[in-house]
Amino acid sequence: MDIAPTRFRLAPRAARRIATLLSQPDAGAALRVAVLAGGCNGLQYRFDLDQTIAADDVVIEADGARVAIDPVSLDLLAGAELDYVEELMGAYFKIKNPNATSSCGCGTSFAVE
Repeated sequence: MDIAPTRFRLAPRAARRIATLLSQPDAGAALRVAVLAGGCNGLQYRFDLDQTIAADDVVIEADGARVAIDPVSLDLLAGAELDYVEELMGAYFKIKNPNATSSCGCGTSFAVE
């Protein structure tokens, strides 16, 4: 159920990649997106295929993709978009987060004021 479509969005490329990952045997129920303490800027993104959806998770579904986000992480991801990038050096999920006041070169660590 998509209960927060304006708070966190999935880019079409990300939705396609997540749907592909979730279609694999034993992949999990959803891609979990979380914000944890750590990294060179104080906060970091974490992506995991998760078998369990908690009762208080926000679940966002789009084009066969399913993303679960805990309420604390969602507050830090308000207005953000999850994209999937394919470059010469590799492919990865990338979050465009308007709340980040700074981020590291790799884009997985960020700070907020």
